[in-house]
Amino acid sequence: MSNLAAVILSVFSCAAVACGQPAGTGKQAPAAQVQAPAPAPELKPKVIAPRPAPDPSKFAVIISGISGEEAYAKQFGKWSADLRAALVERLAFAEDHVTLLTEKPADGDLKSTAAEVRKAFAALKSAAGTDHSVFVFFIGHGTSDGKESKFNLVGPDISATEYAALIKAVPARRVVVVNMASASGDFIKPLSGAGHVTVTATRNGQEQNATHFAEYFIQALGSPEADTDKNGRISVLEAFDFAAKQTARFYETEKRLATEHPIFDDNGDGVGHDKPEAGDGSLAKATFFDSLPAQQAGGDAELKKLFDDRARLEAEVEQLKSQKEQMKADEYEAALEKLLLQLAELNQKIQARQK
Repeated sequence: MSNLAAVILSVFSCAAVACGQPAGTGKQAPAAQVQAPAPAPELKPKVIAPRPAPDPSKFAVIISGISGEEAYAKQFGKWSADLRAALVERLAFAEDHVTLLTEKPADGDLKSTAAEVRKAFAALKSAAGTDHSVFVFFIGHGTSDGKESKFNLVGPDISATEYAALIKAVPARRVVVVNMASASGDFIKPLSGAGHVTVTATRNGQEQNATHFAEYFIQALGSPEADTDKNGRISVLEAFDFAAKQTARFYETEKRLATEHPIFDDNGDGVGHDKPEAGDGSLAKATFFDSLPAQQAGGDAELKKLFDDRARLEAEVEQLKSQKEQMKADEYEAALEKLLLQLAELNQKIQARQK
């Protein structure tokens, strides 16, 4: 394939680069004179990062279930508040696009009952379009009878099968479900589908002890350590890897037998894995929580569409790479060349629009 190398160079020379943080000067303050009193330290106001402009193309639903004990009530309440703050304060989710259902709702929130959950997804179905992304988070306890897994709500519960129907009725192009509850592993198969990334705290429905995965997954959304490729963004795969490693470290440190084993699925086959393999990983790697393309577009709708199209094509490239071993060499190279040519053309349009 004669043009492939040139195309690859063209794509990567035109692609936007991630921002970094400026380094400090490394200088030390001069020492005070021996006989002079040390000056009082100057109090500087705390620098608070500005909230990013809200991205109307994203929606989030946080479902915090029944706690059962006061300790869990406090824990679930903190996790829910921390998650919502991360989404709104750092990741450009509009406040009115984040729905919180909880055991003891505050003003503006909803009670986590089956009826309110169904209403929330009905509203989401009407509000979210095909160009939108939807993120669904579960915090709490789950159960399984070996045939069907459920997430524990206030009152009657909803099964994984019904959640799949509710979520798949939403016409969003990208759906990310992060079930951080016990017995969540059996949600993988029914929720699997094209454009869907599903993350669970456990590998099956039989791991029914309270989980720690939620704490670390929420931490990942604001942790530089989770950003392994150092591009200034946290992908779903990076958040999963960070949380899975921290969860395993917790059990090792406590010298306890691990009772949760996180997995994810993003290729639509309904089979979860604990790392990128067997076709899983490409979509999660290319799906981010932030809205960097919208911020780069600076309110230019046409430029934002170009950035979105580039992100879509980059995800398709990653998915194609994951299928390389199952394809004939000439078919793979032809498909890759086609995508890279499209990416090169998009990058040229982006550069022209930014001038």
